[in-house]
Amino acid sequence: MSDPRTTRAWPHPDVVADLAALRAAAPLTHCITNVVVSNVTANVLLATGASPAMVHAPEEAGDLAAVAGGLLVNLGTVTAEQGEAARVAVRAAVGAGVPWVLDPVAVGPLPMRTALAHELLEHRPAVVRANASEVLALAGGTGGRGVDATSGPEAALDAARELVAATGAVVAISGPVDHLVTADGVLHVPGGDVLLTRVTGAGCALGALVAAFLAVAPDPLRAATAAHAVVAVAAERASSASRGPGSFAVGLLDELSRLDTHAH
Repeated sequence: MSDPRTTRAWPHPDVVADLAALRAAAPLTHCITNVVVSNVTANVLLATGASPAMVHAPEEAGDLAAVAGGLLVNLGTVTAEQGEAARVAVRAAVGAGVPWVLDPVAVGPLPMRTALAHELLEHRPAVVRANASEVLALAGGTGGRGVDATSGPEAALDAARELVAATGAVVAISGPVDHLVTADGVLHVPGGDVLLTRVTGAGCALGALVAAFLAVAPDPLRAATAAHAVVAVAAERASSASRGPGSFAVGLLDELSRLDTHAH
């Protein structure tokens, strides 16, 4: 499956339209995410144009998920309480027709989060965003280190297809070239920058951005494509003006906020 929605063809009209729609709607994006990246995630959403809500309490998670535009469940620093919040939020989101994203950080070597990820998959996320090792682990293979990908996206394509068949989700595998896997094929989103791997939270924030785009894009593949393309373009531009990881992290927020929504 070939598709021009990549950073090489920026600005593609679909991505531009979806970014404009996101900025107009400022969708409420409920993030049950990890403590390491919560601030980064909220800032990426704000810079792009969405409205973050970082609510982890089980007593509140369902109420918020039911009225959000999109939900992210990220398992990076999952606890028993946060796991229960994820269960409550996902059930409420599904009941209300709110699309949701699973980011199964470090599944495979860590049994509690792996079991929780498999449980949540039964509720059919719109998108699963993961690295190759995590995709392999979700599909029943041997997981790597989890947080840092130990395999390239190509190594996980068969496993991703299994997840697509089982859940109906778009499976987004991160790497030097991101691979978005659907029942119809694989869409490639090139670009980005190696500095994305030198700052914490870039991938986790990308998962939240997918959830935000799900609120405005016409389908999950287009939402995932828009989020990946937007981050890739902003990262390339931020890197060209940065002196290293610190200035890059700040520059990424600036570039996300400056992306032009007028097709040329």
